[in-house]
Order: sequence, then C-alpha cells, then structure tokens
Amino acid sequence: PDKKRTVISLTYIYGVGLHTAKKILAETGINPDRRAFELSEADISKLAQHIQTNYPVEGDLRREVQNNIKRLISIKSYRGDRHRKGLPVRGQRTRTNARTRKGKPKTVQTKKKTT
Repeated sequence: PDKKRTVISLTYIYGVGLHTAKKILAETGINPDRRAFELSEADISKLAQHIQTNYPVEGDLRREVQNNIKRLISIKSYRGDRHRKGLPVRGQRTRTNARTRKGKPKTVQTKKKTT
C-alpha cells in the first residue's frame, strides 16, 4: 500500500511480520517512517534484493509450509492426523469453539421412539 509507512507496507508481504520488517529496514538503511510512495526506485530495488536473498517469502514460503504439513501427514504423526481431519493442531479444546477449523456445526439427530 502506497499511503502507509514503509514498515507497515512491508508486512503485507506473506512471510514478513512487523519484527522482520523493522529488521529489513535497519539492515538496508531506509527510514521506516517514510511513506511507501516516497521511496525511490533504488530504495525499492534494494529492499526487494535484500528480501529475496535473506528471507523465504510468498510462493517459496507457502510451498515450504505445505511440504511440512504433507510430511507430517505422510509419517502419520499426531499433528499430521489433526491436519488431515481438519481439527485444531496445537492443543486447543474442541468440545466447544474450534468452529473455524471444524466448519458449521453438524447437529446429530436423535432417534424417534417407536410405540
């Protein structure tokens, strides 16, 4: 985003958080308070070059994460099993909540009495 500060604009890249963005700007010597549209072409190319050489971002990072999940599933680990079933992986409770992972509630129908 052009109107935001450079340190915030960098966080829109997948794999770059606030801490990493501050570190990148300190290493490249660019003022984090400048707006993104104020950066020159030289500054932008310096940032892009630094990020590409030092950090896994965007497609490469997504691929790496997906491969890690596939590996967990293939070795049949507990975490891989949770990924495969679509349940929370990191120990959260599932009796209540966990709707983001589990999806819409599936109500269980009770059997009717036959007389």
